[in-house]
Amino acid sequence: MLLGFKTQLKLNQTQRQQLARHAGVARHAYNWGNDLCLAILDNNKSCSDSEKIKFPTAIDLHKWLNKLVKPDNQWYYEVSKCAPQFALRHLAVAWRDCFSKKKKRPKFKKKGRHDSFTLDGTIRILSSHLIQVPVIGKLKTYERLPTIHQPKNITISREADRWFISFRIEVESIATDKEVDVVGIDLGVKTLATLSTGEVFEGAYSYKKLSAKLAKLQRELSRKSFGSSNYQKAKLKVQKLHRRIANLRKDTLHKLTSHLSKNHAVNVIEDLNVSGMMANHKLAKAIADMGFYEFRRQLEYKSKLYGSKLVIVDRFYPSSKTCSNCGEKKDSLLLSERVFCCEKCHYQIDRDLNAAKNLEKLGQAMAEVTPVDKSEPTPLDEAGSKIDSSRVIISLKT
Repeated sequence: MLLGFKTQLKLNQTQRQQLARHAGVARHAYNWGNDLCLAILDNNKSCSDSEKIKFPTAIDLHKWLNKLVKPDNQWYYEVSKCAPQFALRHLAVAWRDCFSKKKKRPKFKKKGRHDSFTLDGTIRILSSHLIQVPVIGKLKTYERLPTIHQPKNITISREADRWFISFRIEVESIATDKEVDVVGIDLGVKTLATLSTGEVFEGAYSYKKLSAKLAKLQRELSRKSFGSSNYQKAKLKVQKLHRRIANLRKDTLHKLTSHLSKNHAVNVIEDLNVSGMMANHKLAKAIADMGFYEFRRQLEYKSKLYGSKLVIVDRFYPSSKTCSNCGEKKDSLLLSERVFCCEKCHYQIDRDLNAAKNLEKLGQAMAEVTPVDKSEPTPLDEAGSKIDSSRVIISLKT
């Protein structure tokens, strides 16, 4: 299977200028192509069918770019031809996703936000910390590069003041020994994940902990003259803090998803409507701070990597309202009720743990997996499903 590899580059000032120049050309080509596509769409609205202009492909945009833009902008020839070419390819993919109603209209790129470009051609990994790319030359890395076949293309991106290089590598699946057959996973705002075994994983809460510092830096930025030297320094501080918040969240999610995919044969989660949940202005900040979508994305590819299976339950399944002991379903359940009390069998259990156990039962039926033999005690059995009212709190923060 293919996996993405990303590492930080060790650059000098000249190389930083070269990378910024490539990113600027790619951004200019992308914005020029997007403006042209919007103009064609506006023209086709007011024209008859015979006068309409065909919507351009990536090849059409690249031909027009060479004829109309490059002769008037000589700085295009100072960078690799691949930078604007791949930018127009990405634009064509963005418009195709827009027409198929998968995503919204592509927006114009702004300098300093998600600066990146893609190169292909003669790319060679020279040593464990050295890679050669077209036009720019040899680039050093802090991290050891994988010993693989030469990548076909690479993407270089900037986060605040750091540059990263990424490419895809071919890896083989690693089947690990599984301690648990099926586990239900209930995601929440109070705690990131509650397992049906009784384990609870806390989230990073990175935005919540650093929101006061972020607000202070943003106030300082708003008081600076736009475009001045002090403005750029204050802007860099805000970008660095945003990067730290994102890295703390990703670190927690990577540790949790690796633990789940390595030690559990079948992981059962709900198909959460994250975009709909974000519409609730009272919970949107807390939901975004947890990273539900990133959790599912990581768990999907790590399940293939470590030989486990991911079962996704329909979002309308009443996992929280159903009693995990007798199966009785409640008509309503308030968000403030953190302890589930069954009116039929009088069973009391933590709300999130009850939902996780219901997901486990449904996952066993969907995956057709035989449960673990309870006659042979394991470390997880001693702190697992027998625990109802009390839960084991596991923190994955560094």
